[in-house]
Amino acid sequence: MIITPIASSSLANAYILDDGKSPLLIEAGVTLKKLKIASCFRLSSFGGCLISHSHMDHARAVGDLIDFGVDCYMTAETAAALEVFGHRVRIIEPLKQFVIGSWVVLPFPTEHDCPGSVGFLLASGSEKILFATDTAYLRYKFQGITHLLIESNYVREILDHNVENGIIDIGRKHRLVKSHFSLENLAEMLKANDWGRLEECWLLHLSRDNSNEGYMKKTVAGILGKPVYVAKE
Repeated sequence: MIITPIASSSLANAYILDDGKSPLLIEAGVTLKKLKIASCFRLSSFGGCLISHSHMDHARAVGDLIDFGVDCYMTAETAAALEVFGHRVRIIEPLKQFVIGSWVVLPFPTEHDCPGSVGFLLASGSEKILFATDTAYLRYKFQGITHLLIESNYVREILDHNVENGIIDIGRKHRLVKSHFSLENLAEMLKANDWGRLEECWLLHLSRDNSNEGYMKKTVAGILGKPVYVAKE
């Protein structure tokens, strides 16, 4: 399993999962040109693109991907918000499993300020991937995960310091708390699950102002005891 982050931030998000059979895109928050380059100009061979929700930092290139002939999988709410239609738009439902090539995919609801937002549990052969971003918490427990791609957006202490010092306003804080995964909530989730089969963890969508990459990586590695990487642009 090869995981390639193309972009991971508040500005843009996109990732490639390649099981050697049916490579997939997750998110399309960068330009079509950047997706083509990142895929070594093999986009037409991809099984499709999974879109977690309709915010542009995750869905900017959806229309271009559809025009290019790539199937894009998303909830009905996401498709309506993006105003995309046609046979390349594959509507999915939370907690209803579907197949893309060699992948079995189960979308699940996430806690974000965007209707129809989902995360994805993906399986290919013996590999099992959990992808979750832009969510205040996860309501489910998971077993047998081999690759974890998970948001770690902010550290509460840093966020509080930035509010107190006028770096960000209180309104933005309230939005972050209700719609994004803090390091502290992530730590609780990690401690509540079994990671015996885990091979690697990727931390996604770190806030530019409210995170600390080294501290987050060290904290998560201390809990998991497995390799931890930070996805960047």
